[in-house]
Amino acid sequence: MALSDYIVTDDLTIILALAAAGLFVLHNLYKPQSLVHPILLGRQSDVARVRNPGESAVCRNYGTGMLGRFPMRPTKDQQVLLDLVRPDADAPRTLWSTKITNPQLRERAAAFGNGLIEVVGLVPKESNVLLLLNDSIEFIIADLALASNSIPSFTLNSLSLLSPVLDTHPPSAIITHAQFLPFLLELIYDSRESSHHKIIVVGEPDGKDVKDLPLFRFDEIEREGVSIDSDGDPADHVPDPGEVFTVAFSASPSGELQGAELTHENLTAGVAAARALLPLSSAISPLDTIASAFSLSTPYGRAIAYTAIYEGTSFATLDSAKVVVKNGRSATTDLEDLFSMNSLPVPSPTLYFVKPSHLDKLASAVIEEAKKSSSWIMYNLAWRHKFAGLLEGFLTKQSLWDRLVFDAARVKVMGKGAGTVRGIVVSGGNVDAQALTPARIALSVPLVNAYSHPLVAGPVLASHPLDLQTFPLHTQKAGQSAADAFAFTYTSPVGPPSVNIEAKLVGVDDPAVENGADPVGALYVRGPSVGKLLNTQDSPVQEENAEDKGWVNTGDRAKVAPNGTFKVVSVVAKGSST
Repeated sequence: MALSDYIVTDDLTIILALAAAGLFVLHNLYKPQSLVHPILLGRQSDVARVRNPGESAVCRNYGTGMLGRFPMRPTKDQQVLLDLVRPDADAPRTLWSTKITNPQLRERAAAFGNGLIEVVGLVPKESNVLLLLNDSIEFIIADLALASNSIPSFTLNSLSLLSPVLDTHPPSAIITHAQFLPFLLELIYDSRESSHHKIIVVGEPDGKDVKDLPLFRFDEIEREGVSIDSDGDPADHVPDPGEVFTVAFSASPSGELQGAELTHENLTAGVAAARALLPLSSAISPLDTIASAFSLSTPYGRAIAYTAIYEGTSFATLDSAKVVVKNGRSATTDLEDLFSMNSLPVPSPTLYFVKPSHLDKLASAVIEEAKKSSSWIMYNLAWRHKFAGLLEGFLTKQSLWDRLVFDAARVKVMGKGAGTVRGIVVSGGNVDAQALTPARIALSVPLVNAYSHPLVAGPVLASHPLDLQTFPLHTQKAGQSAADAFAFTYTSPVGPPSVNIEAKLVGVDDPAVENGADPVGALYVRGPSVGKLLNTQDSPVQEENAEDKGWVNTGDRAKVAPNGTFKVVSVVAKGSST
């Protein structure tokens, strides 16, 4: 039998072969390409070559490197807090309900600072002021004025800390809202230092009897401060970058009062770290609007706010960030809280800094709406194609399946924000590992999972916004407790250290690590954005910080993976303290 008899084909065979070849080519041409090269995601921390017994190796962000210098500020010109309000950027933007330019903001801060010294009688480097304010333009003005005149400020992340702070660290003056004045006066009259407090009120007081307590109006102080030093003479002194400008009080894991002393340098470093959360290709710009769920009374929330001010973006915080609430916190859902700033005259948010509960409720609402508004077959096809893209490291909200299924659901849930939101940063708690994929499919925007801490201005650890990797669930390994195995299995990675943080784990199992297990232990950090614990009482953290070359025990347990990303499990939930 001739060879040609074995290769005889008919037209159908040729057509099927061509169709198969065409499908193969089309599959490869239209297969989504990873948005980040796998090599970059395979080594996200630069790890020291040696480690101490009982510790993991010291980890730094791979972009910084072990020998690289930590960024201390956004640029060399930002030495102190006021420098973050760049005078050369004069484009107006909206902060909460106020449209303002940087020169106007600097002028108002200077006028209020003059009024505090000449009218109220505060003394630089001697007086201190409690900022008992909700996030607002008045908070920013007061913060800038106090920091520029070397008058330290106190902030509280919870009203439950007010009485202990008044008892142990009585301030020279208190700036608060008029609506909160009756409650504050009651506490002051009950304290032994009532005659030493001066009250500065934002808004119109209701006329109640203030007895012999000095009372000043915020707007009057600012107005009278305009005429002081109107010739433009420079101030008598310029703050030192290493000077403590604020103490942020919070509750320790054991429930005791603790304060984080922050210098100008700590906050400028925090802003530098916050700016690095997004890649240069999608960096924060004046075209953005930032919405934050973190109060300015916390170091992390303050770093976010001043990042917005430095970049010239519009900015506002959510209702849940309020510290001062007259009749108790209103019972709103996380979804309602997320859109609470819609009542403010700010552009629709483009970047959200939120908590895990916000992300979970938003993603769940979009998915439920997508299921209701499309057929079961269409929804499942859309889900499978979006999921396949994630497995390839690809994410977009411009696909066919977004237009057919998810776009309408996002508009129904998010309103105009569905078309403007381009990034979400989540911190303030553990994110369930099984919740990330549904959130990425539902929202289809870069998602950063970050870890923050009450002693650190800015993020401590943060994942790459386009790290879409998923890993199989791991079982308990030798030397690992059942609690650790369960907690770390169902907790999402929070990435490598931020660009100016060093991290290590203490109390690791050396034999297990030498046998190839991932290090697990207490998380210690240090860097220019890490504040100093106020020595209010005997504290294990303070002692360790003093004896161990600046290392601070976060009080949380962590695990570092071979690719240099961390998982953190909070021993005690911090809630709003982060």
